[in-house]
Amino acid sequence: MTGNIKGKVVVITGASSGLGAETARHLVKNGARVVLGARRVDRLEALVEELGLGKDAIVGTDVAAPSQVQALVDRAVALHGRIDVMINNAGIMPLAPLELLQIAEWSRVIDVNVKGVLHGIASALPYMKEQKSGHVINVSSVAGHKVRAGNTVYAATKHAVRAISEGLRQEVKPYNIRTTILSPGAVDTELPASITAPEVAKATQGYYERNAIPASSFARCVLFAMSQPDDVDINEILFRPTRQEL
Repeated sequence: MTGNIKGKVVVITGASSGLGAETARHLVKNGARVVLGARRVDRLEALVEELGLGKDAIVGTDVAAPSQVQALVDRAVALHGRIDVMINNAGIMPLAPLELLQIAEWSRVIDVNVKGVLHGIASALPYMKEQKSGHVINVSSVAGHKVRAGNTVYAATKHAVRAISEGLRQEVKPYNIRTTILSPGAVDTELPASITAPEVAKATQGYYERNAIPASSFARCVLFAMSQPDDVDINEILFRPTRQEL
């Protein structure tokens, strides 16, 4: 499951904790060269020290700012001469009923979850077109398949990620670029901490404590998609805890 990974240059957004950090650990263990972006640079510094990498492998990155995402991808190319995989992982989940009118949060979740993915694609795609190779991995969610009361805006952003990814898949065939959507259910990360509505936060945290599976489950999906032969394109993986109904 881990062939075709050694030596690949992988950029990960949202890499300071959770899915991004655990994926970085798995990739480095299997010989990939990673460049990591996130807003919390102190967390990134601790992670690269853990992984035995230099501080040049991290770039402070808010994915809502296209120039910062471009700087992250440019760093990877400057260090390693190419980019093989772009993992657009950064995301937030400020769940709340629409009637609470969390308009500022709506804007932020669209900026991060939708525009952040587009910024990652925009930064990596020119390099991948020139190389005639590459792999874009975008993180959606079970919420990209199911809409429930209370997750309307979040679900809209994750549906958008799937639409963007499918359009990208069709457009990049001339350049030998692969695309993968990863749609996890409840995975043990800090994502519920982005919920500010008190009752929703309490209920979601309790649900995650009872049901969430480790972030390593996500990392293994990344490795599976990446490790396929170059003529195999794993376009989507939807996975949940076994006990998750929704």
